[in-house]
Amino acid sequence: MHILLIEDDENLCETLKYQLEQEQCRTETCPDGAAGLELIRTQTYDLVILDRMLPSMDGLTLLKTIRKDNIQTPVILLTALGGLQDKITGLDCGADDYIVKPFAFQELMARIRCIIRRPSSMVDHQGLTFSDLRYDTQQNILSCQTRSCTLSKREGDLMELFLRNPRQTLPRSTILTSVWGMDAEVEDGNLDNYIHFIRRRLKAVESHTQLKTIRGIGYRLEAGHV
Repeated sequence: MHILLIEDDENLCETLKYQLEQEQCRTETCPDGAAGLELIRTQTYDLVILDRMLPSMDGLTLLKTIRKDNIQTPVILLTALGGLQDKITGLDCGADDYIVKPFAFQELMARIRCIIRRPSSMVDHQGLTFSDLRYDTQQNILSCQTRSCTLSKREGDLMELFLRNPRQTLPRSTILTSVWGMDAEVEDGNLDNYIHFIRRRLKAVESHTQLKTIRGIGYRLEAGHV
């Protein structure tokens, strides 16, 4: 599991990073709200642990921003504000869970396990949507308004990955691991071929959505302009 911990308390940050990594959670840390937002927008994480009070951008503003960007990465808010209205506000802003400082690490891990057990998407039966696109994960059908096409299994897996992480730059290594598997022997050109196939599918359904190349890093799905 890849976790981003956004926390400006240096001692707490170091302690949590050590404890999480003892639980086999690869943990990246950031002490600043604006920098944390940039990381979430450009990298892929399984979970974000987010302090509410941060320099440059507070946790609630960061949270509202990523939800507005349709980034659905699970978020646990950490805060010293434990009032009922504080909790309601945090959850209404898009948090998946809310934990009040001070807390026991075992409780945090239990909440992490609870989030990870949840279905990765609550809309699988209806399809994934972004911008003008809709993808039926059961039928492998990509559609835009009145036009549609059927994707191959590999194309569908790739399309689903981008739709679950819109506006995020996905490194090539992340894409290869997620779609082909950790131990698969894949020639680098295979990914380029499938990116070409996906772009051709987007053109076929006349979507304005763009699959952009981020030179030297990977690819990002963005809403195009009509």
